[in-house]
Amino acid sequence: MGWNWLTGLMVLLQLMNPTELLWIDHDGEAIDTVNIREYIQPLPGIPIVDENKLERLMDQAAKKVARAPVDATIDGSGRINPEKNGSELDRQAFRIKFYRRVYEGEAYSKLEVPTKHVYAKVDSEVLSSIKVKEIGQYWTYYNSRNRNRSHNVALAAKAVNNIVVFPGETFSFNKTVGKRTRQKGYLRAPVIVRGELAEDYGGGICQVSSTLFNAADRAGLRIVERYSHSRQVPYVPPGRDATVSWYGPDLVLENPYQQPILIRARASAGEVSVLITSTEMLEFQKREVPSASKKLPPEIRVDDLNVNGLKQHR
Repeated sequence: MGWNWLTGLMVLLQLMNPTELLWIDHDGEAIDTVNIREYIQPLPGIPIVDENKLERLMDQAAKKVARAPVDATIDGSGRINPEKNGSELDRQAFRIKFYRRVYEGEAYSKLEVPTKHVYAKVDSEVLSSIKVKEIGQYWTYYNSRNRNRSHNVALAAKAVNNIVVFPGETFSFNKTVGKRTRQKGYLRAPVIVRGELAEDYGGGICQVSSTLFNAADRAGLRIVERYSHSRQVPYVPPGRDATVSWYGPDLVLENPYQQPILIRARASAGEVSVLITSTEMLEFQKREVPSASKKLPPEIRVDDLNVNGLKQHR
């Protein structure tokens, strides 16, 4: 009887006096060290975990162990680069481990962060099935001697390449490409602002959005949002352009089909090409869209314009 009483007292003391330090590990490395006592509410009796503090601890751990998945892609030669699955904190498993440490008197001083897989949205199987049938394509042309503008066009085309849009989903050019800044590699080149030429980072990317718009229109995608420039542009027929701006107009497309579609884009050697494909099962009605002219007028630089927007003679 006396032995049982002593055993019970020792267990109670163990519950009320847990080992203070707990190392939070991930893949064999310590990512945090916490004092267990700081996560127990100051109440008499059996310790009670402060859930708010535990949630904040899990939030911190989640940021340190998160690894975003990488979708499968198609390279320039048509080969598929396989997907890479990511990982995220398993919050339920973390909570169970933490509670066992406090309430069951687990003797470990380290807690290995439990994670679970985050699967890529686009895997090799999906990609191989939707690269088969061409449903829309468009080409536009530019003066590759304008290095800054050519650089921006290639950068934006790369951003919209290998994009998969699932049935009923929408594609936003601005969200996909992101803000056009010097930090992201964009250079200063001519842009159209309220009908006048100016110079800004990312100048020229509207040629990519315009090429994509025409390819999407040919493919029968639903054009949710599209705006024209305030003056005619030389790389597409009149009325076939799609201006974009980070704080303004966007190009938004919706996939109306029951199958995913794949957007492939490329800019090189004075040509922007956009190809849209899907599965063999997809049935669609191709739209007639006028092609772009390969003959372009000379590139107009901002320095060549006077205050009235007219070309100066030198």
